[in-house]
Amino acid sequence: MLCSVLGSGSLNNTRFGGQMVQGVKLTTYQGQESATGSNNLQHKMKPCSPQLLSVMVVLATLFLGSVLSLKKEDCEVCITVVERFSNSLSAEVKSDTKKIENEFRDFCKALKNKENRFCYYLGGMEDSATGILGELSKPLSWSLPADKICEKLKKMDNQICDLRYDKTIDLKTVELKKLKVRDLRKILNDWDEVCEGCIEKTDFIKRIEELKPLYVREEL
Repeated sequence: MLCSVLGSGSLNNTRFGGQMVQGVKLTTYQGQESATGSNNLQHKMKPCSPQLLSVMVVLATLFLGSVLSLKKEDCEVCITVVERFSNSLSAEVKSDTKKIENEFRDFCKALKNKENRFCYYLGGMEDSATGILGELSKPLSWSLPADKICEKLKKMDNQICDLRYDKTIDLKTVELKKLKVRDLRKILNDWDEVCEGCIEKTDFIKRIEELKPLYVREEL
């Protein structure tokens, strides 16, 4: 079937398998190319059927969705918590936004660290300053996937996707020089140690190496 969603007009003279390509727009046409190879060719177009247009729109939406969807590593705490919470809900609860919100508040009571902070941002904690639980409960009642829910939440509060799980560092095998300064600081903080006067990365590495015998047991 030959048709066009662009209509008649000037087209770039690039032909590929009976199709004319102009930028990222793909147009099928009927007619013959001018022998002069002109860059502005007029072709008689046949309009696309509504069914074909619908298929094209769906394919374009799926393509853009796959390219633009939020990746788990870009919003790891949000996506992880929303997935786990969603999987814990019964069909009855998922059909009622108020029940979802009440369940989320109970769910948050057992969470710690970054996950607890995520609950705070959404309004799931008693001491939360603000509340956007409706932006979680409504999409969940529509069975929207976690990544899409977190995209919406990110638009409401950028901090939500700034949350990251703390890295687990195996000091027996890790190469300290490959870590970032913030990771080196965390190692010292976990030991309740300080690095007075440390400025350069090498200063932190030296201090950790000095303290390792006290905190890291070597296997016999």
